[in-house]
Amino acid sequence: MRYLIVSDIHSNWQALRAVLGHAEGAWDQALCCGDLVGYGADPNPVTEWFRDHGSYTVRGNHDKVSLDAEDLEWFNPVARAAAEWTRTALTRENAAFIAALPRGPLMIEDFEIVHGSPLDEDDYLAAAADAHQAFGYLERRLAFFGHTHLQGGFVWNRARVETIPSFIASEGPAPVELDGECAYLINPGSVGQPRDGDPRAAYALYDSASKVLTYERTEYDIEGAQRRIMEEGLPAILAERLLVGR
Repeated sequence: MRYLIVSDIHSNWQALRAVLGHAEGAWDQALCCGDLVGYGADPNPVTEWFRDHGSYTVRGNHDKVSLDAEDLEWFNPVARAAAEWTRTALTRENAAFIAALPRGPLMIEDFEIVHGSPLDEDDYLAAAADAHQAFGYLERRLAFFGHTHLQGGFVWNRARVETIPSFIASEGPAPVELDGECAYLINPGSVGQPRDGDPRAAYALYDSASKVLTYERTEYDIEGAQRRIMEEGLPAILAERLLVGR
């Protein structure tokens, strides 16, 4: 089976459309590691696409707070403003879809998907030291996660945990052949709000038959996404950061 792995779309319809065009014909099932909504200005088209075409999605922290105001105390003012706006913007059908999203880990074939970590859906796995403990909670040798908006991940090679670097400098696809004797925590990167210095939309492809993972990046209509954010009166910084990938 060929999988399209995405995460942290954050209501960026322009970025998701670009990813779907870029990956056309290369996948059979689409999976999301959480945060369909938040920050961006188009939560409904993003959610509707996954309602109609997504195979598996776990909830992210922004998905949760878009429906539950009690969790907003943990958000900074910008994220809180976006979450409050999202709550009013979502249609009833899309809000119900998000409310029904499962908490990870979610087991799929030979791998699992989570938002933050297999230990805690809200944990950030940003360094090898963070990932070291998380490997002990895996039920498969391969897990896909998001939350940090950093494309890359970690590999446990039976001796230590090593970092898989972000592929910022890659001009084309970056394939990785997975070693069946190792364990992997793979972050496809953020579709809608990358934070690794590369503003292009990030995603990954995984072929479960060949055990080949490919990191991908694609350009998208950043100006269009920025324009939509400003049209809806969301904080200007949410538009500005898209241009720099931070």
